[in-house]
Amino acid sequence: MPEHNLVEAVNLALARALVDDEGVVVLGEDVGINGGVFRATDGLAQRFGSDRVIDTPLSEGLIAGMSVGMAASGLKPVAEIQFMGFIYPAIDQMDCHASRLRNRTRGRLSCPMVLRAPYGGRVHAPEHHSESTEAMFAHIPGLRVVIPSSPRRAYGLLLAAIRDPDPVVFLEPKRLYRAVTEEVVDDGQALPLDKVFLLREGRDITLVTWGAMTIETLAAADDLATHGVEAEVIDLATLSPFDPSQIVSSVQKTGRCIVIHEAVRNAGFGAEVAATVAEHGLLSLMAPLRRITSVDTVVPLARLEDLFMPDVEAITDAAIELMEYA
Repeated sequence: MPEHNLVEAVNLALARALVDDEGVVVLGEDVGINGGVFRATDGLAQRFGSDRVIDTPLSEGLIAGMSVGMAASGLKPVAEIQFMGFIYPAIDQMDCHASRLRNRTRGRLSCPMVLRAPYGGRVHAPEHHSESTEAMFAHIPGLRVVIPSSPRRAYGLLLAAIRDPDPVVFLEPKRLYRAVTEEVVDDGQALPLDKVFLLREGRDITLVTWGAMTIETLAAADDLATHGVEAEVIDLATLSPFDPSQIVSSVQKTGRCIVIHEAVRNAGFGAEVAATVAEHGLLSLMAPLRRITSVDTVVPLARLEDLFMPDVEAITDAAIELMEYA
Protein backbone atom coordinates (compact mmCIF):
# COMPACT_ATOMS: atom_id res chain seq x y z
CA MET A 1 0.00 0.00 0.00
CA PRO A 2 1.53 3.37 -1.00
CA GLU A 3 2.57 5.89 1.63
CA HIS A 4 1.86 9.59 1.22
CA ASN A 5 2.62 12.77 3.10
CA LEU A 6 -0.11 15.23 4.00
CA VAL A 7 0.13 17.45 0.93
CA GLU A 8 0.04 14.39 -1.32
CA ALA A 9 -3.04 13.17 0.55
CA VAL A 10 -4.74 16.52 -0.10
CA ASN A 11 -3.88 16.16 -3.79
CA LEU A 12 -5.31 12.63 -3.84
CA ALA A 13 -8.54 13.79 -2.21
CA LEU A 14 -8.94 16.68 -4.65
CA ALA A 15 -8.37 14.39 -7.62
CA ARG A 16 -10.83 11.84 -6.27
CA ALA A 17 -13.47 14.54 -5.75
CA LEU A 18 -12.94 15.88 -9.27
CA VAL A 19 -13.37 12.37 -10.70
CA ASP A 20 -16.41 11.46 -8.62
CA ASP A 21 -18.40 14.68 -9.03
CA GLU A 22 -18.44 16.83 -12.15
CA GLY A 23 -19.72 19.75 -10.06
CA VAL A 24 -16.45 20.01 -8.13
CA VAL A 25 -14.11 22.78 -9.25
CA VAL A 26 -10.78 23.87 -7.78
CA LEU A 27 -9.78 27.54 -7.84
CA GLY A 28 -7.18 29.88 -6.40
CA GLU A 29 -3.95 31.69 -7.06
CA ASP A 30 -1.49 29.54 -9.03
CA VAL A 31 -3.44 26.33 -8.40
CA GLY A 32 -3.50 25.47 -12.10
CA ILE A 33 -0.36 25.80 -14.14
CA ASN A 34 2.00 25.91 -11.15
CA GLY A 35 0.13 23.37 -9.01
CA GLY A 36 -0.10 25.64 -5.97
CA VAL A 37 2.56 27.24 -3.81
CA PHE A 38 2.93 23.96 -1.86
CA ARG A 39 2.05 21.77 -4.88
CA ALA A 40 -1.20 20.60 -3.32
CA THR A 41 -2.89 20.87 -6.73
CA ASP A 42 0.07 19.61 -8.75
CA GLY A 43 -1.01 17.92 -11.98
CA LEU A 44 -4.73 18.56 -11.54
CA ALA A 45 -5.02 21.21 -14.26
CA GLN A 46 -3.26 18.97 -16.77
CA ARG A 47 -5.56 16.10 -15.87
CA PHE A 48 -8.91 17.88 -15.55
CA GLY A 49 -8.48 21.03 -17.63
CA SER A 50 -8.62 24.75 -16.96
CA ASP A 51 -12.43 24.77 -16.71
CA ARG A 52 -12.26 22.76 -13.50
CA VAL A 53 -8.90 23.83 -12.06
CA ILE A 54 -8.96 27.60 -12.33
CA ASP A 55 -6.15 30.10 -11.81
CA THR A 56 -7.62 33.27 -10.30
CA PRO A 57 -6.37 36.84 -9.94
CA LEU A 58 -4.50 37.83 -6.79
CA SER A 59 -7.64 38.65 -4.82
CA GLU A 60 -8.74 36.61 -1.81
CA GLY A 61 -12.05 38.45 -1.62
CA LEU A 62 -12.77 37.56 -5.22
CA ILE A 63 -11.81 33.91 -4.66
CA ALA A 64 -14.21 33.56 -1.73
CA GLY A 65 -16.99 35.59 -3.37
CA MET A 66 -16.77 33.68 -6.64
CA SER A 67 -16.93 30.44 -4.66
CA VAL A 68 -20.12 31.56 -2.93
CA GLY A 69 -21.67 32.34 -6.32
CA MET A 70 -20.58 29.02 -7.77
CA ALA A 71 -21.95 27.13 -4.76
CA ALA A 72 -25.28 28.95 -4.94
CA SER A 73 -25.47 27.98 -8.61
CA GLY A 74 -25.04 24.26 -7.99
CA LEU A 75 -21.28 23.75 -8.21
CA LYS A 76 -18.98 22.57 -5.41
CA PRO A 77 -16.00 24.92 -5.39
CA VAL A 78 -12.83 24.11 -3.47
CA ALA A 79 -10.96 27.39 -3.13
CA GLU A 80 -7.37 27.78 -2.00
CA ILE A 81 -5.92 30.73 -0.10
CA GLN A 82 -2.14 30.57 -0.36
CA PHE A 83 -1.46 31.33 3.33
CA MET A 84 -3.78 31.87 6.28
CA GLY A 85 -2.19 35.29 6.78
CA PHE A 86 -3.78 36.33 3.48
CA ILE A 87 -7.24 34.99 4.34
CA TYR A 88 -8.67 38.07 6.02
CA PRO A 89 -10.18 39.72 2.90
CA ALA A 90 -12.12 36.48 2.41
CA ILE A 91 -13.74 36.70 5.84
CA ASP A 92 -16.24 39.28 4.55
CA GLN A 93 -17.62 36.77 2.03
CA MET A 94 -17.44 33.81 4.43
CA ASP A 95 -19.23 35.63 7.26
CA CYS A 96 -21.68 37.82 5.37
CA HIS A 97 -22.65 35.37 2.64
CA ALA A 98 -21.31 31.79 2.75
CA SER A 99 -22.31 31.13 6.36
CA ARG A 100 -25.72 32.81 6.00
CA LEU A 101 -26.94 31.58 2.62
CA ARG A 102 -29.00 28.67 3.92
CA ASN A 103 -30.59 30.80 6.64
CA ARG A 104 -31.08 33.82 4.38
CA THR A 105 -32.98 31.78 1.77
CA ARG A 106 -34.84 29.68 4.38
CA GLY A 107 -33.22 26.54 3.04
CA ARG A 108 -33.85 27.21 -0.64
CA LEU A 109 -30.10 27.55 -1.27
CA SER A 110 -27.06 26.12 0.43
CA CYS A 111 -23.38 26.88 0.05
CA PRO A 112 -21.41 23.65 -0.54
CA MET A 113 -17.95 25.20 -0.74
CA VAL A 114 -14.58 24.53 0.88
CA LEU A 115 -12.05 27.25 1.65
CA ARG A 116 -8.62 25.63 2.01
CA ALA A 117 -5.58 27.36 3.49
CA PRO A 118 -2.18 26.27 4.83
CA TYR A 119 -1.75 27.61 8.34
CA GLY A 120 0.56 27.57 11.34
CA GLY A 121 4.14 28.31 12.24
CA ARG A 122 7.54 26.82 13.04
CA VAL A 123 8.45 26.76 9.34
CA HIS A 124 10.63 29.92 9.49
CA ALA A 125 8.40 31.83 7.10
CA PRO A 126 8.16 35.62 6.70
CA GLU A 127 5.42 37.81 8.16
CA HIS A 128 1.78 36.87 7.41
CA HIS A 129 2.78 33.28 6.64
CA SER A 130 2.57 31.63 10.09
CA GLU A 131 -0.76 32.69 11.60
CA SER A 132 -3.09 30.38 13.53
CA THR A 133 -6.36 32.29 13.68
CA GLU A 134 -8.77 29.38 13.46
CA ALA A 135 -10.81 30.74 16.38
CA MET A 136 -12.03 33.64 14.21
CA PHE A 137 -13.76 31.23 11.82
CA ALA A 138 -14.98 28.96 14.62
CA HIS A 139 -16.85 31.98 16.02
CA ILE A 140 -18.96 32.33 12.84
CA PRO A 141 -22.24 30.35 12.97
CA GLY A 142 -22.84 28.36 9.81
CA LEU A 143 -19.19 27.57 9.09
CA ARG A 144 -17.48 24.28 9.78
CA VAL A 145 -13.82 24.52 10.72
CA VAL A 146 -11.78 21.38 10.08
CA ILE A 147 -8.06 20.81 10.71
CA PRO A 148 -6.39 17.50 9.78
CA SER A 149 -3.32 16.27 11.61
CA SER A 150 -2.13 13.36 9.47
CA PRO A 151 -2.15 12.31 5.79
CA ARG A 152 -4.91 9.75 6.28
CA ARG A 153 -7.12 12.21 8.15
CA ALA A 154 -6.39 14.91 5.58
CA TYR A 155 -7.64 12.64 2.80
CA GLY A 156 -10.80 11.50 4.55
CA LEU A 157 -11.74 14.82 6.12
CA LEU A 158 -11.22 16.79 2.91
CA LEU A 159 -13.50 14.42 1.01
CA ALA A 160 -16.11 14.83 3.74
CA ALA A 161 -15.74 18.62 3.61
CA ILE A 162 -16.21 18.69 -0.18
CA ARG A 163 -19.33 16.53 0.09
CA ASP A 164 -20.81 18.60 2.91
CA PRO A 165 -23.79 20.73 1.80
CA ASP A 166 -22.60 23.74 3.81
CA PRO A 167 -19.39 25.81 3.80
CA VAL A 168 -16.24 24.38 5.37
CA VAL A 169 -13.01 26.17 6.24
CA PHE A 170 -10.32 23.51 5.85
CA LEU A 171 -7.02 24.52 7.45
CA GLU A 172 -3.96 22.46 6.59
CA PRO A 173 -0.99 22.59 9.00
CA LYS A 174 1.83 23.28 6.58
CA ARG A 175 4.45 22.16 9.08
CA LEU A 176 3.02 18.66 8.55
CA TYR A 177 2.82 18.84 4.75
CA ARG A 178 6.00 16.80 4.31
CA ALA A 179 6.86 15.91 7.92
CA VAL A 180 5.48 12.37 8.01
CA THR A 181 4.13 9.73 5.65
CA GLU A 182 1.61 6.98 6.22
CA GLU A 183 -0.45 4.56 4.19
CA VAL A 184 -3.36 6.29 2.47
CA VAL A 185 -5.87 4.22 0.52
CA ASP A 186 -7.34 6.25 -2.35
CA ASP A 187 -10.74 4.58 -2.04
CA GLY A 188 -12.96 7.66 -1.81
CA GLN A 189 -13.94 6.91 1.77
CA ALA A 190 -14.61 10.03 3.84
CA LEU A 191 -14.02 10.36 7.56
CA PRO A 192 -16.76 11.73 9.82
CA LEU A 193 -16.85 15.45 10.48
CA ASP A 194 -17.70 16.86 13.93
CA LYS A 195 -16.00 13.91 15.66
CA VAL A 196 -12.75 13.77 17.63
CA PHE A 197 -10.04 11.18 17.06
CA LEU A 198 -8.50 9.24 19.93
CA LEU A 199 -4.79 9.08 19.10
CA ARG A 200 -3.61 7.44 22.33
CA GLU A 201 -5.36 5.89 25.30
CA GLY A 202 -4.41 6.74 28.88
CA ARG A 203 -5.78 6.81 32.40
CA ASP A 204 -4.02 9.71 34.15
CA ILE A 205 -4.46 12.90 32.12
CA THR A 206 -6.28 14.04 28.97
CA LEU A 207 -4.36 16.05 26.37
CA VAL A 208 -6.58 17.75 23.77
CA THR A 209 -5.03 19.29 20.67
CA TRP A 210 -5.34 19.66 16.89
CA GLY A 211 -3.28 20.31 13.78
CA ALA A 212 0.51 20.28 13.93
CA MET A 213 0.58 20.36 17.72
CA THR A 214 -0.36 16.69 17.68
CA ILE A 215 3.37 16.06 17.04
CA GLU A 216 4.49 17.77 20.26
CA THR A 217 1.54 16.39 22.21
CA LEU A 218 2.23 12.78 21.27
CA ALA A 219 5.93 13.30 22.01
CA ALA A 220 4.99 14.69 25.42
CA ALA A 221 2.82 11.63 26.03
CA ASP A 222 5.88 9.48 25.32
CA ASP A 223 7.92 11.53 27.79
CA LEU A 224 5.22 11.28 30.43
CA ALA A 225 5.21 7.50 30.07
CA THR A 226 8.81 7.48 31.31
CA HIS A 227 7.50 9.19 34.47
CA GLY A 228 4.80 6.57 34.89
CA VAL A 229 2.04 8.88 33.62
CA GLU A 230 -0.38 7.51 31.03
CA ALA A 231 -1.68 10.38 28.88
CA GLU A 232 -4.75 10.13 26.69
CA VAL A 233 -4.36 12.18 23.50
CA ILE A 234 -7.38 13.51 21.61
CA ASP A 235 -7.25 15.21 18.21
CA LEU A 236 -10.17 17.64 18.00
CA ALA A 237 -10.07 17.68 14.15
CA THR A 238 -13.38 19.56 13.74
CA LEU A 239 -13.31 22.74 15.80
CA SER A 240 -16.74 23.95 14.87
CA PRO A 241 -19.03 22.32 15.64
CA PHE A 242 -17.02 20.06 17.93
CA ASP A 243 -18.30 17.03 19.78
CA PRO A 244 -17.43 17.31 23.49
CA SER A 245 -18.74 13.89 24.50
CA GLN A 246 -15.52 11.92 24.10
CA ILE A 247 -13.46 14.68 25.70
CA VAL A 248 -15.78 14.82 28.71
CA SER A 249 -15.76 11.01 28.95
CA SER A 250 -11.96 11.06 28.90
CA VAL A 251 -11.80 13.69 31.64
CA GLN A 252 -14.26 11.70 33.73
CA LYS A 253 -11.75 8.84 33.51
CA THR A 254 -8.50 10.78 34.00
CA GLY A 255 -9.57 13.70 36.20
CA ARG A 256 -7.09 16.06 34.54
CA CYS A 257 -7.05 18.00 31.27
CA ILE A 258 -4.66 20.15 29.25
CA VAL A 259 -5.63 21.84 25.99
CA ILE A 260 -2.71 22.54 23.63
CA HIS A 261 -2.72 24.79 20.57
CA GLU A 262 -0.25 26.96 18.68
CA ALA A 263 -2.60 29.91 18.35
CA VAL A 264 -2.12 32.71 20.85
CA ARG A 265 -3.71 32.25 24.27
CA ASN A 266 -6.14 35.20 24.37
CA ALA A 267 -9.56 34.01 23.13
CA GLY A 268 -7.96 30.97 21.51
CA PHE A 269 -10.23 28.02 20.78
CA GLY A 270 -8.69 26.17 23.70
CA ALA A 271 -10.73 28.43 25.98
CA GLU A 272 -13.93 27.07 24.41
CA VAL A 273 -12.77 23.50 24.97
CA ALA A 274 -11.80 24.27 28.57
CA ALA A 275 -15.13 25.97 29.27
CA THR A 276 -17.02 23.02 27.83
CA VAL A 277 -15.07 20.60 30.03
CA ALA A 278 -15.77 22.81 33.03
CA GLU A 279 -19.49 22.90 32.26
CA HIS A 280 -19.90 19.17 31.73
CA GLY A 281 -17.07 17.58 33.68
CA LEU A 282 -16.18 19.91 36.54
CA LEU A 283 -16.96 17.41 39.27
CA SER A 284 -14.61 14.89 37.65
CA LEU A 285 -11.61 17.22 37.72
CA MET A 286 -8.94 16.57 40.33
CA ALA A 287 -6.75 19.48 39.17
CA PRO A 288 -7.24 22.84 37.44
CA LEU A 289 -7.68 22.92 33.69
CA ARG A 290 -4.56 24.09 31.90
CA ARG A 291 -3.94 25.66 28.49
CA ILE A 292 -0.58 25.45 26.71
CA THR A 293 -0.45 28.02 23.90
CA SER A 294 1.72 30.45 22.03
CA VAL A 295 2.54 33.89 23.41
CA ASP A 296 0.06 36.76 23.01
CA THR A 297 2.04 38.66 20.41
CA VAL A 298 2.47 38.83 16.65
CA VAL A 299 4.17 35.73 15.25
CA PRO A 300 7.89 36.62 15.26
CA LEU A 301 10.35 36.03 12.47
CA ALA A 302 12.40 32.85 12.25
CA ARG A 303 15.00 33.52 14.95
CA LEU A 304 12.41 33.84 17.75
CA GLU A 305 9.73 31.50 16.46
CA ASP A 306 10.70 28.55 18.66
CA LEU A 307 10.41 30.80 21.74
CA PHE A 308 6.96 31.91 20.63
CA MET A 309 5.40 28.46 20.21
CA PRO A 310 4.74 25.79 22.85
CA ASP A 311 7.05 22.80 22.94
CA VAL A 312 7.18 19.27 24.31
CA GLU A 313 8.81 20.37 27.56
CA ALA A 314 6.03 22.86 28.32
CA ILE A 315 3.37 20.17 27.89
CA THR A 316 5.29 17.60 29.93
CA ASP A 317 6.03 20.02 32.78
CA ALA A 318 2.40 21.12 32.98
CA ALA A 319 1.17 17.54 33.06
CA ILE A 320 3.60 16.53 35.82
CA GLU A 321 2.51 19.57 37.82
CA LEU A 322 -1.15 18.59 37.49
CA MET A 323 -0.35 15.04 38.57
CA GLU A 324 0.81 16.43 41.92
CA TYR A 325 -2.79 17.33 42.79
CA ALA A 326 -4.30 14.60 44.91
